[in-house]
Amino acid sequence: MEKILGVIPARYSSERFPGKVIADLCGKPMIQWVYESAKKCEILSKVVIAVDDQKVFDAVKEFGGECIMTSSSHKSGTDRLVEAASHYPDFDIYINIQGDEPGIEPELIEGVGRILIENSQWHAATAARPFHSDEDRTVPDRVKVVLSKKGKALYFSRSLIPYPRKQTEQDVYLHLGIYAYRKNFLLNFNSLPLSGLEDTESLEQLRILENDYDMGVYVAEDSLPGVDTKKDLENMIERFHSRRIL
Repeated sequence: MEKILGVIPARYSSERFPGKVIADLCGKPMIQWVYESAKKCEILSKVVIAVDDQKVFDAVKEFGGECIMTSSSHKSGTDRLVEAASHYPDFDIYINIQGDEPGIEPELIEGVGRILIENSQWHAATAARPFHSDEDRTVPDRVKVVLSKKGKALYFSRSLIPYPRKQTEQDVYLHLGIYAYRKNFLLNFNSLPLSGLEDTESLEQLRILENDYDMGVYVAEDSLPGVDTKKDLENMIERFHSRRIL
């Protein structure tokens, strides 16, 4: 059985909501909800939070979570994941779990990990779900993905894909920000040639596809949104109460 490390990057700074990862969410810092959900995922051998600020480090230690201090200069969660992997080199697969998604389900994390367990030649994996009927599919911040018949990502875009030129029953999938990587691929990710598609769409995952690597996609039935603003946090509190998560 392959050893899988779940890494939760938890950056303190945020333009719209500084310190959101340790903001109170129904009596717990938000990052604690993510950590506890990840700990319920049976395929993970270990879960660690990768922080960049002493305040987050102290908050994690207070609730008993395992964490490491990483550089505050990383430009992306993937860069932080690479540093975390250097602290934990004895794993085969690393899963990057967003620290601002307190509603993430263990089943989603497991689904992404199993993509790589079951497809030994694939290099990375991520997740998506069908758009809800009341969601605006044209919003650029809601990234779309199209899939092959085998469940590999064909393309990601901020535009609506596939374009509905004809009336069909084709699903449109919303990309979810969770990634799994094989160790060797992750450690070499930053050495991949820069991608014109990545630069055009401002989507880091396009570097993988343009360089001809395989990325599988786990399709979930549903998911809760992440928290980017204080208003998002208020909405999440309401969702937790309505779903009886507490």
